[in-house]
Amino acid sequence: MNLHMLPLAIGPWQIALIVVVVLLLFGGKKIPELMRGLGSGIKEFKDASKEEEEDPKIEKKD
Repeated sequence: MNLHMLPLAIGPWQIALIVVVVLLLFGGKKIPELMRGLGSGIKEFKDASKEEEEDPKIEKKD
């Protein structure tokens, strides 16, 4: 394995370690709230980008 490819080699043990660390930092009850917030943020971003695609003629006033 080349050294420049080493950071991309994430196996099941590394993923399990990351999950354990996240659980320890945030706790089991806080994670669903974080994911819900992340999902709503992504949805708002997609909606805003769709609005901009639909109305490209509208110019922003500075």
